[in-house]
Amino acid sequence: MKTIGSYLASLLAGGGKLRRQLAPFVKYVLLLVGVVLLYGWLFHLIMAWEGQDHSWFTGIYWALTVMSTLGFGDITFETDLGRVFSTVVLLSGVVLLLIILPFLFIRLVYAPWLEQQSSRRIRELQSVPEEVSGHVLICVNDPIALRLIRRLKLAGVAAYVIEPEADLAMRMQDMGLPVVSGEIDAVETYRAAGASRARLVLANASDTVNSNIILTVRELSKSVPVVALAQVEESVDILELSGATHVLPIPKRLGEHLANWVSAGTARANVIGQFHDLLLAEFPVHNTPLLGRTIRETRLREVTGVTIAGVWEVGRLHPARQDFELSPLSVPVAIGTAQQIEDLNDMLVIFDANPNPVLIIGGGKVGRAAAQALKARQITVHMVERNPDLKPKIAGIPDRLFLGDAADRQVLDQAGIAEAPTVLLTTHDDAMNIYLTVYCRRLNPAVRILTRATHERNVKAIRRAGADFVLSYTSIGVQTVYSIVQGQELVMLGEGVDLFYLPLPPSLAGKTLAEAEIGARTGLNVIALQEDGQMVTNLRPDQQLTEGSVLVALGSAEQRQSFETVYD
Repeated sequence: MKTIGSYLASLLAGGGKLRRQLAPFVKYVLLLVGVVLLYGWLFHLIMAWEGQDHSWFTGIYWALTVMSTLGFGDITFETDLGRVFSTVVLLSGVVLLLIILPFLFIRLVYAPWLEQQSSRRIRELQSVPEEVSGHVLICVNDPIALRLIRRLKLAGVAAYVIEPEADLAMRMQDMGLPVVSGEIDAVETYRAAGASRARLVLANASDTVNSNIILTVRELSKSVPVVALAQVEESVDILELSGATHVLPIPKRLGEHLANWVSAGTARANVIGQFHDLLLAEFPVHNTPLLGRTIRETRLREVTGVTIAGVWEVGRLHPARQDFELSPLSVPVAIGTAQQIEDLNDMLVIFDANPNPVLIIGGGKVGRAAAQALKARQITVHMVERNPDLKPKIAGIPDRLFLGDAADRQVLDQAGIAEAPTVLLTTHDDAMNIYLTVYCRRLNPAVRILTRATHERNVKAIRRAGADFVLSYTSIGVQTVYSIVQGQELVMLGEGVDLFYLPLPPSLAGKTLAEAEIGARTGLNVIALQEDGQMVTNLRPDQQLTEGSVLVALGSAEQRQSFETVYD
């Protein structure tokens, strides 16, 4: 905390305006001193009239104690005249010391000082230090921005959010968020924020505002990469014409990623991502000989060459321990080459998982994108939508459309909930998705439920409701932008599961992958090793770990933290 002296020093150093504002307060203090001296002189006169003798300082002391209402009672008058004088001193002290003085101090001293400090902070917030480069500028403070900042910080990349409201910008800074104060459509804002030396600018406002942001940034720099988020697919071309380097239609991507996790028709491995020459795929074990076996007993690595990286079960990705027993709700995630995944499909294709139509509840942008992705895989789709106004947009996408409320048992029965292999809940209302998750699980305990989450904070609640897989708008936005910033391939394994590049700890140098026991000790699954700029993806248990190499691993943020703790 600063002392009063330092406050006054900063005020006096603040220029002529602050000194002029301070002058009335100084005059009042001098008046107050004069009143105290007057009361001290009158104190001596009355005391002498009563026959009492006190020092001059005692008079000052008595005047201050009475005016401040302390009134210790060690010095008192014995006559009515003295008592009347004491009353006058007391009342004037209440007005002068307890009312006027605090008001003038706040009005003429503290408020100008606070304004000066705020102005200084605002000036500091209006620019990024010149020594900072390779940073990321985020145009709107939203859930994607907050999580992206945390993710980039782990990777050692600085990121700043642009906030037009100065007061909000200061509150964000107090919360530890890097922020730049300025209008998101002003060239001066991006010039002060160092856009020309930035690694990337993220335009995450509405589609119309994003086009303005892109043109504004391009006025300053033609080369800085600009990533724009698009709410509707029709805006993609406009944003690209405006000058965006990448345009991300997040609702469409969300629907397509949810569709990747659909299991329907004959049992087969659904490819959900790619890393260099490796494919990531998930496959069901229900109604297959793999049911009830441990991962070791499946012998998939020996038969097909694929490696099980983890097992989804009731919304959680479990580490691929060799003694993990596969249940009817288990959905393993396999990693292998295209040929190895095809060999896995050849083994599974003879088993009929469930030939019935997939049910999508919600015909919005996400639901329609998921339906289109499933139709491209020749999977039969039924859709339930309660808003008849969306019928023209939905027409022709699903095989059958059922207009009605999904909370109506009759509507879901007609749509085939009892036999559906998978249900996709794609409404934008998280509370409704939670409700429908519980409802659909009750109507069909064996169905696989994939749920969209609008807000990341509701992911855990949706999982507790019984969803097998949850993907949030925030998560897919952060993962996609992060992969572009880092120049890495997008690997989307689900909510809370990320791809990490981990420098090899010195304690593991010279050991084999089996001796390191990374999976057993941390839960992370190492899928590749980067050595001398080359990516080794076909890892063996006896793979030697060399100093200076980088591990590529799948897992959660908690597992990454565990890795850093275990291997220091």
